[in-house]
Amino acid sequence: MTTPRDVDQELHSERDEPAPLSATSLLGQRRFLPYFVTQFLGAFNDNVYRNALIGLLTYQLVSLGVHPDRGGLLINLSAGLFILPFFLFSATAGQIAEKFEKSVLIRRIKILEIVIMLLGSAALILRDLRLLLLVLFLMGVQSALFGPIKYSILPQQLRTSEITRGNALVEAGTFLAILIGMIVGGLLINLPEVGDRLVSVLVVLLATCGYLSARQIPAAPASAPDLSINWNVATQTLRMIKRVRKDRAIFLSIMGISWFWFFGSFFLAQIPTYARVELYGNQYVVTLLLAMFTVGIALGSLLCSVLSGRSVEIGLVPIGAAGMTLFAVDLSFATPVVEKSGALLGVGGFLDVDGAWRVLIDLAGIAVAGGLFTVPLYSLIQTRSDAAYLSRTIAAVNITNALFMVVSSLLGMALALSGLRIPQMYLVVALMNVAVSVYIFTRVPEFMMRLLVWLLMHVMYRLKRVGGENMPLEGPAVLVCNHVSFVDAMIIGSASRPPVRFVMYHKIYNTPVLNFVFRTAQAIPIASKREDAELLDRAYDRVAEELAAGRVVCIFPEGRLTTDGEMNEFKPGIERIIERSPVPVVPMALRGLWGSLFSRSQSGLGSRLSRGFFARIELHVGAPIAPEEVTAALLQEQVAALRGGMR
Repeated sequence: MTTPRDVDQELHSERDEPAPLSATSLLGQRRFLPYFVTQFLGAFNDNVYRNALIGLLTYQLVSLGVHPDRGGLLINLSAGLFILPFFLFSATAGQIAEKFEKSVLIRRIKILEIVIMLLGSAALILRDLRLLLLVLFLMGVQSALFGPIKYSILPQQLRTSEITRGNALVEAGTFLAILIGMIVGGLLINLPEVGDRLVSVLVVLLATCGYLSARQIPAAPASAPDLSINWNVATQTLRMIKRVRKDRAIFLSIMGISWFWFFGSFFLAQIPTYARVELYGNQYVVTLLLAMFTVGIALGSLLCSVLSGRSVEIGLVPIGAAGMTLFAVDLSFATPVVEKSGALLGVGGFLDVDGAWRVLIDLAGIAVAGGLFTVPLYSLIQTRSDAAYLSRTIAAVNITNALFMVVSSLLGMALALSGLRIPQMYLVVALMNVAVSVYIFTRVPEFMMRLLVWLLMHVMYRLKRVGGENMPLEGPAVLVCNHVSFVDAMIIGSASRPPVRFVMYHKIYNTPVLNFVFRTAQAIPIASKREDAELLDRAYDRVAEELAAGRVVCIFPEGRLTTDGEMNEFKPGIERIIERSPVPVVPMALRGLWGSLFSRSQSGLGSRLSRGFFARIELHVGAPIAPEEVTAALLQEQVAALRGGMR
């Protein structure tokens, strides 16, 4: 029988292989395409039905026997009803996803979707509001069951270097499906006499196609087949939340994702009322605004894949947070003055209004920034969580998402009842985003540190990695490298998948500005015995502790920066480290940094600056050396050979 450990070993074997050349090349892989199609069709179907219902609640309330003034409240109620099951059932769903084979679970969930859509078809044709809302709740139940599988299956099917790309495609595909579903659902339901029947046929057809595509998903073995399911939702929810809180980065990543869904769902829920009341637009203007938002999310997700490359780049998260705030604040002041007389404006009439394009650009900007914000957070959770607990971690994400979205729905209703206009409501949430962002980035400085590293690697340098397959996927291991510049650690850290603990000379560690980066990365300051014997002993103790904890440590055996571009003699401290902690040692060499802005080159500032922007540098990684073979002399020989004649 395949065990979780066997699966993990197979994954690590796969992850050593080169990643596909582009994100879209994953769509040609059977390990990804059927799942992608299944997810796409599910999101498409949900939104055909939901937006048909929104169309009824916005423009056809009389046909449901409801006063038109109650439309805004019913739309917020509908959003809450769809999200509530995530809060109620995700704890159980996460355990089920852990205990059973995932492809079988997906097929059974898709059968449930067919049944729900048959019931939904009857509700549409009968125009029964209570039954329509019940179906919406059941759709939320089905989505809650699928939620933990949606992201936990990806690390089983994809290599580590493909995770961000896979997430980007899933997010882009999901939001494109949402867009198409919104357009189709909104258009069909407004067709006289036949609209409800066309929607009914389509949702059943889409559910059936989703089941057929699910049958092609490769097997994904259970990660915890011996798990005993706790059916008590309350205690299991508290247990999962307590577990994820142990890792601050994962927990606050979950909070960040949930905040985005609070933020995004608030904006989306208000758009129908915003379009009708503030912009004086008809249902096609609603569709246009929703389209700008969803296309923006898709573009932001794909842009995140491009900017991240093969790594999980959490440095993009602060950029996304800043963009969400700036565009949301501008949107709150961008609402044009529209003459509200005669028929509601169509798309053409709306676009002729002064300021209309500013509204569309702001909505798209919020969404693009949202894609940059969320994709790295999902990738961080997937790559840093315990593989045997990932589905339950994703379930915890869904629970907090649901809680935040329900609160978002309640806030929307409360602000509407308080008399605030929609632009004022948008400003309130934009300012809340500032507070949440400051809280997350001060609690986990790693996000800002990674932003600085990302900017360095995309403004100052262009890094080529040679022998990247020799970089350890996990610790314990020691990296050794020549020391050319003040930013060597940042460059090596950007090229490593697992976080690296750097041992560095205490004066470099205390360099202004860079000290923030080094402290955040939990670097280990060191001094010579003559300078500070106590600090030296503490450094060796820290290195031993980090290696014992299974982490990757990097040292610069020269002990100081080169002053002439040539390598200094390697100190014997590496031998002391390996004698105490016998782990593999990976030699590597930086090339092309000498003479750049952050080196100790004596060339003029102009010359150093001219080489400093978009300079091509290289990191050459050699094969690991067994601990019993390690000597300072051997490592110097290996690093010198990797560096060659290029300084």
